[in-house]
Amino acid sequence: MKSTKPVILVSNDDGFSAQGLHFLTEIMCEFGEVYVVAPEQHQSGMAHALTFQVPLRAKCRQNDENLHIYSLNGTPVDCIKFGLDQLLPNHKADLVVSGINHGSNSANSSIYSGTVACAREGAINNIPSIAFSSLDFAEKINFEPYRKYIQKITKTILEHGLNEHIFLNINFPKPEKNIQGIKVCHMTKGLWIERFEKEKDPRNNTCYWLTGEYHNEEPDNHDSDEWCLAHDFIAIVPMKVENSDEQSIRTLSLLMN
Repeated sequence: MKSTKPVILVSNDDGFSAQGLHFLTEIMCEFGEVYVVAPEQHQSGMAHALTFQVPLRAKCRQNDENLHIYSLNGTPVDCIKFGLDQLLPNHKADLVVSGINHGSNSANSSIYSGTVACAREGAINNIPSIAFSSLDFAEKINFEPYRKYIQKITKTILEHGLNEHIFLNINFPKPEKNIQGIKVCHMTKGLWIERFEKEKDPRNNTCYWLTGEYHNEEPDNHDSDEWCLAHDFIAIVPMKVENSDEQSIRTLSLLMN
């Protein structure tokens, strides 16, 4: 008899061996049949990049009745596309989740994030999708304080779904914080003030490292994800694939006619 369990596709951008991916996969197995497709190597900052220059190769790491794990020599979005096309029954999942990212993807960091791009790709395919990230950048993190919240969020979305082409970008305070609860909020308006630090490599060639800091343009906005995280709330930002600006469409239409 065909299983009636939800089919859940899991990926990340920290790579196949990341602790956050393993923890998230463990929780997803409580809810349904899980397919994991994750990059073989660390792929942070890849955003919605795709691989066209080299062939993709998948490795099956585990293939049990309800858990199927693969690694792929591609980007996070490659992983979602591969999972949907090659592994999932009828090219469809009931839920796409990504993470848990080791590091924040709040505010406009979400634009650059491969973790968030996985959820965006799921939403492009009209699958309810969630990106999970932690403010902790450490390689080893105590994710356990997040468990009950991930379970609650997952259960809610599986039962109620999301609007068409909408996905959730969720960031957790550091796990040692006293989490105050969940807030559904806006993406903070701000800007990364970036610079390239000039150095010399071991062969005395000039090289550069990108660095910078985030400038919050609305530090007192209680409905922003940065404020929520600074006050130890879990920040949930609903995001949409379609982001055309209706006001500009109307204004420019008048100007162009």
